Amino acid sequence: MKIDPAARYTESHEWVRKEDDLFVYDITNHAQESLSDIVFLELPEVGSQYSKGDLIGAVESVKAASDLYIPMDGEITVINEDLMDAPETINSDPYRQGWMVKFKASQPEQFEDLLTPESYEELEGE
Repeated sequence: MKIDPAARYTESHEWVRKEDDLFVYDITNHAQESLSDIVFLELPEVGSQYSKGDLIGAVESVKAASDLYIPMDGEITVINEDLMDAPETINSDPYRQGWMVKFKASQPEQFEDLLTPESYEELEGE
């Protein structure tokens, strides 16, 4: 899947999808392709509070390292522990099994400010 139609996107190639009362976060397919083989992740701790745009971690590949920024205000409620042993899952399935964190948004309306799938596809095509 090149893009998740249920998600919203950032210009820095991250996505967020609403699932029940939580939001799921990861990097996009475009980002994982640019990074190449992902070998390490640094993720935030459960219970950490962040504001939109805050640094929450980093992803490292054989090619580069990239910082991770949360696109909405919220509290981290779940991290994908499976990625600690198999970060390459992000390369194979960034929109399903490769999600990084789930968070409870303190301002869920910020979701509407993110790029729609159509807007993100236009950005990606530039």
